[in-house]
Amino acid sequence: QVQLVESGGGLVQAGGSLRLSCAASGRTGSTYAKGWFRQAPGKEREFVAAINWDGSTTYYADSVKGRFTISRDNAKNTVYLQMNSLKPEDTGIYYCAAGLVLTTTPAYNYWGQGTQVTVSS
Repeated sequence: QVQLVESGGGLVQAGGSLRLSCAASGRTGSTYAKGWFRQAPGKEREFVAAINWDGSTTYYADSVKGRFTISRDNAKNTVYLQMNSLKPEDTGIYYCAAGLVLTTTPAYNYWGQGTQVTVSS
């Protein structure tokens, strides 16, 4: 079992930056692929970014490429999402996920509770 706790969300103006963190505990999460997803009000959960266990492979949604960066520190069992040049359409609840397979789909085994990101125009 892996427990995931997200932090770092908040309210920011368009053009600003935030860094989300996702701390893993329980059964070691350092060997798991990690992903970030988001869900805006009234919309389905969508893929944002993903990273494999050692950070050598990353995937991004087209909508965030060049603005967001996913990274991980296995010594701290933490994965990060650096979000720059934020837009109002980036608003939503951001979820961290962990699983054995790196994927851009929601097919991850474990999920956090989410952290709210609100970007004002």
